[in-house]
Amino acid sequence: MISITQGVLGLASGALVGFSLGLVGGGGSILAVPLMVYVVGVPDAHVAIGTSAIAVAANAAVNLSNHARGGTVVWSCALPFAAAGIAGAFAGSILGKMVDGQKLLALFALLMLVIAVLMLKTRSRIGLPDVQMTLANTPAILGLGLATGTLSGFFGIGGGFLIVPALMLATGMPIMNAISSSLVAVTAFGLTTAASYAWSGLISWELAGLFVAGGIAGGLIGTRSARLLSERRGALNIVFAAVIIAVALYMLARNLSLS
Repeated sequence: MISITQGVLGLASGALVGFSLGLVGGGGSILAVPLMVYVVGVPDAHVAIGTSAIAVAANAAVNLSNHARGGTVVWSCALPFAAAGIAGAFAGSILGKMVDGQKLLALFALLMLVIAVLMLKTRSRIGLPDVQMTLANTPAILGLGLATGTLSGFFGIGGGFLIVPALMLATGMPIMNAISSSLVAVTAFGLTTAASYAWSGLISWELAGLFVAGGIAGGLIGTRSARLLSERRGALNIVFAAVIIAVALYMLARNLSLS
């Protein structure tokens, strides 16, 4: 059972995750685990990872439906990318459960720093219109899908800020299409990771429900804001990157001091 305070904090944290996913296709998912551990107060890192995985997958699915209605999802690239990543997410989740929770959080913090750099580098690209899956880009789509899926499963994240630059690198698609298409993989990877952790009894379903409820509301606001603030997303991305760097450094300091 979780306390009332944890419930309120879980609802608020879920709203933040959903808002970020809707606004820039990521950010919230990479923050979900530290929010679970340091804000909501989940003591077991593996439970935090498993719970955040199911919550992020559900939030991403809602946001995906919002983006799909806008016609910005490139399904021909997104579906094979996600399919390749599902195998990686399953393997990664098994490996993640074998690593000590404290070490996993420290490694997670290092990944956050890498993602922050990717965020700052890729958002200014324009991209090519009308991208489709071809024989030329198929190896890159499948290979990068497998790689991002493995990292997603290992750390229990949706992986939006890994998937967005990976889709742009593999296909050359515009950033708005990459954000929308990434949600297909975020949903698939999150569900795969969550299933693995659920099998091991490492999910707090009550907390996951609150995260999802908050995320639905936050996602609707984030998706609408994305359309209104499309010209300022570069500036918003810098803010998100700064937040991720700050949280990562805090996590490293906490976990290194405990080692």
